[in-house]
Order: sequence, then structure tokens, then C-alpha cells
Amino acid sequence: MENIGNKIQFDIYSTMHSPDPERLPVILEDWEKLAREKLADGPYYYIAGGAGGEHTMRENLKAFTDVKIVPRMLRDVDKRDLSINLFGDIFPSPVLHAPIGVQSIIHKDGEIGSALACAELGVPYIASSASTVPMEKIAEAMGDAPRWFQLYWSRDPDITASFLKRAEASGYSAIVVTLDTPMMAWREYDLKNVYLPFLAGEGVGNYFTDPAFQAKLEKNPQEDPQAAIMHWTKVFGNTSLSWKDIAFLREHTNLPIILKGILHPDDAKLAMEQGVDGIIVSNHGGRQVDGAIGALDALPEIVDVVEGNIPVLMDSGIRRGSDIIKAIALGAEGVLIGRPLMYGLAVAGQRGVKEVLQHMLADLDITMGLAGQSSVSRLDNSILRKSE
Repeated sequence: MENIGNKIQFDIYSTMHSPDPERLPVILEDWEKLAREKLADGPYYYIAGGAGGEHTMRENLKAFTDVKIVPRMLRDVDKRDLSINLFGDIFPSPVLHAPIGVQSIIHKDGEIGSALACAELGVPYIASSASTVPMEKIAEAMGDAPRWFQLYWSRDPDITASFLKRAEASGYSAIVVTLDTPMMAWREYDLKNVYLPFLAGEGVGNYFTDPAFQAKLEKNPQEDPQAAIMHWTKVFGNTSLSWKDIAFLREHTNLPIILKGILHPDDAKLAMEQGVDGIIVSNHGGRQVDGAIGALDALPEIVDVVEGNIPVLMDSGIRRGSDIIKAIALGAEGVLIGRPLMYGLAVAGQRGVKEVLQHMLADLDITMGLAGQSSVSRLDNSILRKSE
């Protein structure tokens, strides 16, 4: 993906004399505005909203604003390398598609559209447990393209074990365990709109096709979907988990285990004591704990504790290429992108996801060069200053 920024810029400028009625936005905020126009209140705020008064969402953005890049000059940035190495795999950029469920409420292309857009660009797609489309169908659509599976740890251990087995059999190369959602948060917009898509049968594709889940039902989900949904409400999430339960995951998969939702350095220490393979610093995009620390603010302490022993990734609040540079310069080895891609999906399905990704990667490439940096893997905090 060498010097992608120059190519994408040229492609955009080359359309100036040939108006395209289907031309999609370039400005990120315009994607969100168009998504708002296309989506009803329920689906839009399910994606765009956060927990409580949405203080954490704002804190995520502020954390990036408070960190400044100090460009360097005359550094020969003619060739720029965005590639990274994670768990023995070389990826063309440091960007991954964050796990996002119920994409069927956003666009008819849903998870398959997002996954195919990622496959076109070599961006690893992290399939959610809460996808409407089962993990096997996503894997089939993606072919050999890189993909990870995100696990919502069920109260029923048989379902958790089954999900892990299915993911491994379907060619997913890592397991991302989301720790910060043992139950649904207090999300005021969803409550105001009386909107929880799972109760309408969206986002339960992995459960309804799972043999362990089906074994607990009197009738299969196709015969009695309402009973299946009610059973889902009883088994989704698990507030009884503790650190000793990590051993259960090791018993049921040989894939790398990455814990998502770590914000406290002591939890990073405990994660390493349990022998996990990676950490994702995240506050779920501000959707779980209102008033939580910004994810970027939490990142340096986690990196200091880990000391390079396992990869540290991060998400929550990344909107542009400069944000990616800041996260990686502070020690993240890769970043997960969420809401911007969902706005792209809402506006133009698979094509929208691809364009948002391309624009973000082009912005990263150009900004990195202008900052005097030629390699993502060599970014460090010497190019940053924190606002007082």
C-alpha cells in the first residue's frame, strides 16, 4: 500500500471536470450527516450514541485533540511504509475494522458488505458475535482475506465454547474477547427510542445457528423465533466472570486471545499474568461507562506496563489519519475503526465502507509524510507534545 495517499488524492482531483452524481463525501462529518438523513432515529442513535450523557465519547475526541504532532523536515519521505506485523501476519496498514454488531440495521449490505470492503484493501475484519449474518457466511464471503472473531462471553459456557470452535473452523485467525460489555449500558437514546434490535431478531445470527444454543430450545429458532430471542436475553453477557476464567478460553481454542476493553494498567498486568496474547485499549467508543477515561489517555500507561511483551492495539475516538499517527506514536501497534465505517455503510453500503477506509489510509499516508515519518512501525512519542 505504498504511497496510497498520492493516488487517492489524484483520483479525487481527476473527477473535478467530470461531475459524478453518485460522488460520495470526502469530509468525514459529511458522511455522518448523510447517514443521519438515511437512518431512522433508532438505528442512527444505536450507532452514533453513547452511554449516559455521552461524556466518554467527548473525552475520546478531546484526548486526541490534546496531543499535538511536531513535524520534522528534510527526512526523505519519498517512500512510505504503512505495514505492520501482528501475530506473525503482515498487514498493509495499521488499521483494522472494529467488531460491530447488527450491521443489518444500517444497510442491506450489512456485515458481508463491510467484510468485502475490508477484503479488497487487506484490512483485517473483526466479525462480531452480535452479527446478523453467521460467522461462517462472513468467512465464506471473505475467502482467504484476514479476519478475526470477537467474542461476547456468554453466560452459557457451552455457547462460548461452541463459538470458539466455530471461529477456528471458519478460518478466523484470532479471538478478540470484549470484556467491557458483561451487560448493556444505560444508553439514553436507545431507551428514548425504545430501540434494542436484538429483540426484533437482528444481530442474533451466530446464536440462532449455534448447536449449543439450539440445544437449549424446545423448538428451533425458525419455528419459534420469539422463544429463541427470549433465551438469548438470558444467556447474552456474563457478569460473573473473573480473571481465573481466562483459562476456559485456553481450553477451547488455540488461536491468539486478545482482551478488548482494558483501560487500567493493573488490568494489563493481570492480563499478562493470565498469558493472553494481546490487549486492546478501548472504552467501547464511549458506549459503556459514562465518564470513563479517554482511550488515548489510557494508552501510554498500558504500553508502559506491557513493555513490548505482547501487542497493544487501541480504539475509541479515531476519526482521521493524524489520530492513527498519535495512537501508534504512543505505543499502539494497530488501531480499530468503528463509527466512521458505519457511516460509510449507511450511506453507500460496501462501497461506502471501502471509500471511508481508503480516505483514512490516504490521510494517514500523507500526514505521516508531512510529519517527516516514512514508516508506521518506527513512529514514537518523540514527534508528539501534550497540551498543558
